[in-house]
Amino acid sequence: MTRRQLLIGAGTTAAAGVGLSSYAFAIEPGFRLVVAKHTVRSPAWPARHPPIRIAILSDLHACEPWMSVNRIEQIVARTMKHEPDAIVILGDFAAGLRNFRTRAIEPEEWAIPLSRLRAPLGVHAVLGNHDWWTDVDAVRFGLSRAGIPLFENDAIRLKNRRREFWFAGIGDQIAHRTDSGFRGVDDLPGTLDLVHDDAPVILLAHEPDIFVNVPDRVALTLAGHTHGGQIRLPGIGSPVVPSAYGQRFAYGHIVEDDRHMVVSGGLGCSILPVRFGVPPEITLVTLRSAAEA
Repeated sequence: MTRRQLLIGAGTTAAAGVGLSSYAFAIEPGFRLVVAKHTVRSPAWPARHPPIRIAILSDLHACEPWMSVNRIEQIVARTMKHEPDAIVILGDFAAGLRNFRTRAIEPEEWAIPLSRLRAPLGVHAVLGNHDWWTDVDAVRFGLSRAGIPLFENDAIRLKNRRREFWFAGIGDQIAHRTDSGFRGVDDLPGTLDLVHDDAPVILLAHEPDIFVNVPDRVALTLAGHTHGGQIRLPGIGSPVVPSAYGQRFAYGHIVEDDRHMVVSGGLGCSILPVRFGVPPEITLVTLRSAAEA
């Protein structure tokens, strides 16, 4: 290799590195928005039930310039175009960036666009760890202003078009930081005890780690929190995943022992305003019976 070829190669590599860095820090987190679709065939969803389409919004981390009110309005409008049967918001409304934001969006601000979400089976929410770590009462107030029911170890039975099922939502699993780690406010057994018949259950959680304890009578678990690792490399996956189980619960449709979970890649950023290979997403899940012809 000549000196000129070496310099050209080094220059090309450096330019590619700068380009990729610019894309990861600016383009993907701030401007891209994709719709990720999953079809789940669950043995716990009865064959007599029509399929249900659920839109997942997770990890808004509302702050400027990354997740402005205008950006949230765009997300809401695009979600509504898909006409889901139900919409779930899986926590972390509060900003997760401290050193890379111009200001946090207050709950009364993000409540306005979220109040425009509509679905035949309603809009439902759970809290995330950042909501607890900032001002959980303010987030509860914002959801109240938006008219969105909040599930904290609670369950509700819904009926629509021959579908009869439960939405159950648990409290955050790492709500409190302690000297020895984290302490949650989740109560999965108590929440499922509220389900008083054999209708299928759709479980809402912020962190996916609860899945190891979810019984097979739950048709589907929906979770966020991981942001898909925020960085996903081809052939490698996500080098860093905020889960005790690493890449096992990092992203997407996960099946274990005929139990199903979908982990959304989420919309915002935490710690650093960077995404690569896992752009902000609205997650659309179609749940149908495994026995369906």
